[in-house]
Amino acid sequence: MIGQIKGRIIEKSPPEILVEVGGITYEVLVPMSTLYKLPDLGEPVHLHTHFSVREDAQTLYGFIDAKTKKMFRSLVRINGVGPKMALGILSGMSVDDLVQTIQNNDSESMVRMPGIGKKTAERLIIEMRDKLSEWSSIEADPDLSLVSRSTIMKDAEIAMISLGYKPQQAARAIAQVLKTNPEISDSEELIRFSLKSMA
Repeated sequence: MIGQIKGRIIEKSPPEILVEVGGITYEVLVPMSTLYKLPDLGEPVHLHTHFSVREDAQTLYGFIDAKTKKMFRSLVRINGVGPKMALGILSGMSVDDLVQTIQNNDSESMVRMPGIGKKTAERLIIEMRDKLSEWSSIEADPDLSLVSRSTIMKDAEIAMISLGYKPQQAARAIAQVLKTNPEISDSEELIRFSLKSMA
């Protein structure tokens, strides 16, 4: 088994990236939630991985943290949810968003994602509900200081202003996103959510 991989990113072609490790290049499939957080080409990267072996293929899946990898493995154990669908689910929402969706029995949010029908969404929610004890409740990160949160908000606001939004618009969107998603802990994710809220 390949549990983790440390190397240098040499190509990004979503959902696949190429990671060079000691002269060997690995093809790694990653969800968009991981892709957004990857460093630039040529920079070092550390991924948690899941190695899938089938009769017709050997595939390496990569995740930015152990929590996302754990959720991926929980999803593929559900009948009718293969690696491709699990990758799609984790591309459409973060782990914490998925946990909240399951807790709220929100099958409509699941159905909005490609490849997931109503029956699959309902079955997924029912089967995953039993596994939720493994996941911590969604709450603001206690280690995230007011200073770091202020920095994240400032970086996100600057980025949105550079995209053409007025400062007041950007600030209002960012505040609303943080109110409904207090677990957000980096500027890239905050920018993505804020832009989505203004679309």
